[in-house]
Amino acid sequence: MTALIIDDEKKARNVLQILIEENCPKIDKIIEAENLLDGVNLIKSETPNIVFLDIEMPEYSGLEILDFIEKEVFNFEIIFTTAYSEYAIQAFQLSAIDYLLKPIKTDQLKQAVDKALKFIGKSQTNLKLEELKSVFINNNFDKIALPVSEGITFLEFDEIIMLKADGMYTKISTRSEGELLISKPLKHFVGLLQNRPQFYKPHRSFLINLKYIKSYIKRDGGYILMDNDESVSISKEKREEFLGIVSQLPN
Repeated sequence: MTALIIDDEKKARNVLQILIEENCPKIDKIIEAENLLDGVNLIKSETPNIVFLDIEMPEYSGLEILDFIEKEVFNFEIIFTTAYSEYAIQAFQLSAIDYLLKPIKTDQLKQAVDKALKFIGKSQTNLKLEELKSVFINNNFDKIALPVSEGITFLEFDEIIMLKADGMYTKISTRSEGELLISKPLKHFVGLLQNRPQFYKPHRSFLINLKYIKSYIKRDGGYILMDNDESVSISKEKREEFLGIVSQLPN
């Protein structure tokens, strides 16, 4: 397996190379580039399996890799290395792009590499990068990338009716795609959507889109009926808070 490190800082490249050599035995060849264009040339000539790509570089940002590589060449996985803000991290997560925060930690590196090796050639890297670039350019999140068996589904937030815990998986009910079973626990989506006020967690097993509440039923201790006719439990400690929230919703 070959890895390419693209970073304008020599020290950062050296540190990452040492971490890979010490912790990622499946990677037996490491090559480097100090800017995006040199990195693109190495991608075309060396066909690496994994590209560690810094975002903040002089002349060209790592996000501009889409401008120099045809989608047919995207048979590798990208792991961004960044010291970016929380906003950028949310962009990575919503686009299902792997990233490592600088300074890079060993356990996070191993997890990212293991995941990348598992999905090489199957994760639609070019589509995820298009969505990520769009988020940065427009400064707006309006979609989430969901890993499904065929690849990646990009879903607008307004398409999501509700999310339901199913062990270490989550069932996502949507308006146009039916029900999707995603190999992420509900807490992953609770964290990811915590800054989007239309999503509310009335119970440990549910996260709902307040736009799609059909009614609140008082009997049987009280529960929510969604537009897709699914019943959603409300925990006792959330009932008063929930009623206060829905009383403020527009009719």
